Amino acid sequence: MELANIWMLVGAVFAVLIAAGIGLLVGLRRRRADAASDAAPIARAERLRSLGSFRQAVRRRALALGGLLALASVAVLLAGVVAARPMSSQTIQPVNTSRDIMLCLDVSGSMTDVDVEVLTVFDELLDGFEGERIGLTIFNSSAVQIFPLTDDYDFVREHLQRISDSFEYVEDIPEHWVGTLNGPGASLIGDGLASCSMGFDHEGDERSRSIILATDNEVNGASIVTLEEAAAYATSKEIRVFALNPVEGKDTEPSEELIAAAEATGGAAFGLRETTTVADIVTQVQEEEATELRGQAQVVWSDDPNLWIVLLVLPVLGLIVVLWRVRL
Repeated sequence: MELANIWMLVGAVFAVLIAAGIGLLVGLRRRRADAASDAAPIARAERLRSLGSFRQAVRRRALALGGLLALASVAVLLAGVVAARPMSSQTIQPVNTSRDIMLCLDVSGSMTDVDVEVLTVFDELLDGFEGERIGLTIFNSSAVQIFPLTDDYDFVREHLQRISDSFEYVEDIPEHWVGTLNGPGASLIGDGLASCSMGFDHEGDERSRSIILATDNEVNGASIVTLEEAAAYATSKEIRVFALNPVEGKDTEPSEELIAAAEATGGAAFGLRETTTVADIVTQVQEEEATELRGQAQVVWSDDPNLWIVLLVLPVLGLIVVLWRVRL
């Protein structure tokens, strides 16, 4: 509590105590005066007052009234503390101990079914993630970052669903076209992979970094960066590339280039229609050793009235018991 609140509380308690004392004294004097005026004359009343039992009863009543005043004072004091909202502080330093996974999707026309499958599987897998940061970058002739690496899974799910819905082509300009058709050609894989690799932050930290690249590697046009150069750039940033190829078989030249590029980064390439699924690849990524990413320490203040509320209940119960015994 702040010092100003403490002084206000002390002043309020003293005011209540003084008012209660004055009220008690006035009440006792009025009661005695009323008793003296209304009572019938009793002969030899001084002998009654000298009896031990009478004096004991008077002492008990005075003690009870004093106890009532004390309990009321304590209750008022504790109620003031509770009303002042006592708080406790705790220093928290967020620690992210998981991995970074960037979804890198070729959104050319031939990849529609594959992209929808990847997005759907990731949406289903989000409930099982525990701190992994997920990012999404899409590309065709140019690349667009849909969202950066984040562990806000509600935010991730919203954007995954929105991009997945865009493949239904219910709008004149689907969202996955916006910004991805700004260059000549289509499916510029090298440029897309390089753009996805640039989406990783905290370069100075040793973290598990992975790219899940969905593409058939059917390049149509001249890219700024070749697939081999993009793979070398990913390797320099310690990023492993896991490629998903929807083309059946691995004996085609584009498939062989994709396999070589992925394996050069320490990753692998998979045929999407083979026994390995997107979920299996994610599991393999999650098996990599995780490292800590510590956030900035923060002091968190929170209300902590529980102890004072319990202490307040005790004098209140005492007041009830004493009032019942005194029967005022």
